[in-house]
Amino acid sequence: MTLKQISRRGVLLSATAMATLAACKQSPQAQAAVTPATDMATAATSPAWMDGTAMAAAIASGQTTSLEQVNAAIARAQSVNGQINAIASEIYDTARAEAGHTPAGPFQGVPTFIKDLHDWKGAPTMYGSRAFKGHIAETDSPLPAKWRAEGVVVLGKSTSPEMGLMASTEPLVTGETCNPWDTTRIVGGSSGGSAALVAARVVPFAHASDGGGSIRIPASTCGVFGLKPSRGQLPAQAGEGPPIDISVQHAVTISVRDSVSLFRDTQTNDGTFAPLAANLQPLKRRLKIGFTTDAPAGTPVAPETKAALDDVAALCGKLGHEIVAYKPTYSGQEFVDKFLLYWAAGAADFAQQASAYTGKPVGPDIVEPWTLGLTQMFMSRRDEMEATVKWLKGFEAVYNADLADQGIDLLLTPVTGSPAVKLGEQAPTVAYDTLYERVITFAAFTAPMNVAGAASMSVPLSWSPSGLPIGSMFSGKSGDDQLLFELALELEAARPWADKLPGVVAL
Repeated sequence: MTLKQISRRGVLLSATAMATLAACKQSPQAQAAVTPATDMATAATSPAWMDGTAMAAAIASGQTTSLEQVNAAIARAQSVNGQINAIASEIYDTARAEAGHTPAGPFQGVPTFIKDLHDWKGAPTMYGSRAFKGHIAETDSPLPAKWRAEGVVVLGKSTSPEMGLMASTEPLVTGETCNPWDTTRIVGGSSGGSAALVAARVVPFAHASDGGGSIRIPASTCGVFGLKPSRGQLPAQAGEGPPIDISVQHAVTISVRDSVSLFRDTQTNDGTFAPLAANLQPLKRRLKIGFTTDAPAGTPVAPETKAALDDVAALCGKLGHEIVAYKPTYSGQEFVDKFLLYWAAGAADFAQQASAYTGKPVGPDIVEPWTLGLTQMFMSRRDEMEATVKWLKGFEAVYNADLADQGIDLLLTPVTGSPAVKLGEQAPTVAYDTLYERVITFAAFTAPMNVAGAASMSVPLSWSPSGLPIGSMFSGKSGDDQLLFELALELEAARPWADKLPGVVAL
């Protein structure tokens, strides 16, 4: 089997880990402090840091060049990657050669990174796995192909856990990725490398994907903005999809406007959804927002997370939105059980593809212990898959009815059960049963929106008393992407976050 076949087939959750850098072991006191910066408007346009929109405009006007920006981004990457280990592979010489010669798209000349789960022609794609070390992509994956047409310059691939199967980016092939806010903490997953690079201001935005929370979780833990698009809004994998397509791709950014532009310019526009408006503005109408800090499956939620979300609910109330209590009608425990069985089917599929590619039997020398544990779970319960798929296919209607019956426009919940936990707590080598409980406790809120195909976003509005970011998750129904963007623009104006910089920052 070739790697092109892996991309075409797509494992069930192609978007949602021993080496350790000594630099990752710095004290939290040294790295957790929030560094003061200028206000948002200055931060977005200053020579030290520009968002992608401002950078593209500066390149287009001749104030700077793509090569200058690419070299500056490479220097930034080299200045911090020893501390955060967020780069899976580098293609710096290629990037320098392409600077100034990329297509004349809206982000022409802007440097970025592509997540290691997805192909960029000529660059390595390891899928966060030792099994595929040394593989070079022959084509672009569909969404990265759209980014190429937008004119971006790719500097390399950002780190990911093995096949995106973890809520922490600690793959054995590249080692643990460390949080710029506190390098003893995780960055989340699976788009962890991308979120860390954006948080540290190496690049203004980076490619990300989300099969169970993989955009929103690292966006929350790293203090950046991340919107998970509705299913079908943006290109996903090529070829025949899985029984339930839970994985989508987009980006993590600092500014909302970068996320809006990247979304607009890659939207499929196949008639399923209306095109994103040409000039989005902060939301004008007031919403009825369903609010809870209780995890659907009843797992514990940290006090600092509850306090942060209570504060954000109060902020929304002050902005004129109606905040009402929300409680799902479906069983959270049943959802988690069925979702993770489906997740395990994806792990088993990936393990077989790793075996076919390497010519070795499925085992710990080619895939990680967590992947093996999920594979064994699937094999022991594979007779339940038909009923599981049927249940999950019916979940979108249940989710939508929950909102409609309560007259709720959007939901407000935490993204995760706590701020970023310590490195090692969710490493893929932790005993399977222990890791299973830790994963469902941490990644407690995000998966329902993947199964429902709903739009959902993490907005960086809060920090814990110790300086760790805490994202707020706003979720709607399928097609509510524009509504979420409009709300995000309102929240960005009400409580700016571009001036919040981590202890490890490339400025």
